[in-house]
Amino acid sequence: MTGSCTCATEPTITRDGEFVKEVRIAPETLGDGSVWDIAFSRDPGQRHLYVADGKNMKVYVVERSTLEVLTSFGDGGRQPGQFFAVHSIATDSAGNIYTTETYEGKRLQKFVYTGMGPVTDENQGVVWPAR
Repeated sequence: MTGSCTCATEPTITRDGEFVKEVRIAPETLGDGSVWDIAFSRDPGQRHLYVADGKNMKVYVVERSTLEVLTSFGDGGRQPGQFFAVHSIATDSAGNIYTTETYEGKRLQKFVYTGMGPVTDENQGVVWPAR
């Protein structure tokens, strides 16, 4: 079984039953699949999707209009910014991101929103604290 994310700026299926669009996230992922939960950014247009990938232990940031994966953060582990089966994801009114972990992770992490910036090669997939 491979994971996929069905997300779009409009509904993925119109009221007439017409398919709109989807994107596959980490399609090579087997087993539990790659997409475990999705949250929307809190800007007025909800421009980004945050996709929790429990199998690959990371969160993807996806441009909602194009469904392009912009970056990801996290890695496998038990330190801050790392995940052990990141299961659920949510955002609050301030734009902070909350994740929960399943299996033996058993914790909640809060990622504080500090603003938007360009995604460059230097900060691609950065885990806090920076190494």
